[in-house]
Amino acid sequence: MPTGKSKPKTGYIKAYNNYEFLNSPSARTIRILTEMVEPRERLRKHHVHNTVVFFGSARTLPRATARKNFRAAEQAYKAAARPSKRLKDDLQAAESELMMSRFYEDAVDLAEKLTIWFKEPLFKRRRFLVCTGGGPGIMEAANRGAKKAKGESVGLNISLPLEQDPNPYQTRDISFEFHYFFIRKFWFFYLSKAMIVFPGGFGTLDELFELLTLVQTEKTRKYMPIVLYGKDYWNEVVNFQALAHWGMVSPQDLKLFKICDDVDSAFNYLQAELKKHHLQ
Repeated sequence: MPTGKSKPKTGYIKAYNNYEFLNSPSARTIRILTEMVEPRERLRKHHVHNTVVFFGSARTLPRATARKNFRAAEQAYKAAARPSKRLKDDLQAAESELMMSRFYEDAVDLAEKLTIWFKEPLFKRRRFLVCTGGGPGIMEAANRGAKKAKGESVGLNISLPLEQDPNPYQTRDISFEFHYFFIRKFWFFYLSKAMIVFPGGFGTLDELFELLTLVQTEKTRKYMPIVLYGKDYWNEVVNFQALAHWGMVSPQDLKLFKICDDVDSAFNYLQAELKKHHLQ
């Protein structure tokens, strides 16, 4: 890494060795460019040209962890003679985490099934890998599933104050640390041949709707199967039918994605769509 301290014989520092300048506001466009070019070169080096991307909440816990937390909250609640509001809130939060942990386990299973399938001779000429945002929660689960299948997976990490510690299951040589959200999104979409969106918050919704907009407006030329995983969650959180009812989207736009509620139906749909549109 350049430090700006070592000087050539002339006594002057070359611009590309001036670390202070490279981290200044004036060099922002250069830093943006590096987040475009360096991942491209590294992905090419490792022959990564096609991905299936998993989106979802960073807060979703593995079932074992969620169960342990629920039991601890339940014991604390029952042990109190007069449970406080905090204990009630803790128990309710732990119960919700336990319910949502189902999606962590399903993401592990789906990523594992996809990775096993990606090892078949059908993919000899077109390598496919699972890709995530590289953090905890659903991202961790998908990387974990790929590793469980003894496969590689991509991690597109982002530097954030909270939530985004890199998970240990992504393949190190094809994992990245981004500063700029919009460049990270570019790499999510550019190589992806399918997207699976598990329950999540603002970040997940942002990624989902930007993707849907790109597909709806045909700013992306490739066909992109999109799975929304978790029927009850998506039907409650986003009223897609109301958008069509009020004329904000066309009824045809509701066919841009498919809602699935179990691993097998999601896998079978993705398998059929990838074979039809990307493996012929």
